[in-house]
Amino acid sequence: MAPPSGRARRADAERNARLLVAAARELFDERGPDVALDEVARRAGVGNATLYRHYPTRGDLLTAVYADEIAALCDRGAALLREPDPAEALFTWLEAFVVHVATRRTLAFAGVDGERRTALFERWHASLTSTAEKLLSRAQEVGAVRADLTVAEVLALANAVAVSETDAGRARRLLAILRHGFSGPD
Repeated sequence: MAPPSGRARRADAERNARLLVAAARELFDERGPDVALDEVARRAGVGNATLYRHYPTRGDLLTAVYADEIAALCDRGAALLREPDPAEALFTWLEAFVVHVATRRTLAFAGVDGERRTALFERWHASLTSTAEKLLSRAQEVGAVRADLTVAEVLALANAVAVSETDAGRARRLLAILRHGFSGPD
C-alpha cells in the first residue's frame, strides 16, 4: 500500500489543528486556561504527540485559540459590511468586540509574554483596527454616526467599556449607553 500523499497528510494535520483549537477553546471556557493539555488532546480525539507536534507549549495553544478568535471577530466585521444598515453593522461588531475583550483578556495574556506578546498584540490590534475602520467609515458615509469620530476614538471608548467589565451583559449595557453619544451632537 502506498503512503498517503503529502496533500492528504497536510489536510489531516490541518484538521487535527482545528480539532485541537476547538477542544481547547471549549475547555478554556469551561475551566480556564490552566486545564491539562492531555485533556485537550482527549477531547479533540487525537494523541498527545499530535497535540505537542502542533502546539509544543501551552502558550502556543493559547495563542492559537486567541488568534482564531481574533480572526473570527474580523471575519464577522467583514460579513457585517454587507448588512443594509451601516450603523447597526458597526454597533453589532462593537458589541462583539466589547464582549470579546471583556471576557477573553485572561486568555489573551495567558499565552504570550515579552517581545512575542508585543508583536502578536500589534498584529491583532492592526486587524481589529482595520475592521473597525471599515465599519465606521461606512456608517459615517450615510450620516449614521458623527463624521468627526476617528477609529482610534471609537476603539478607545469601546476598550474602556470592555476593560471596566468582565460580565458580558454589563459590557453590552455600557456600550448601548455609549452608543447615544456616538450619534448625537457635541
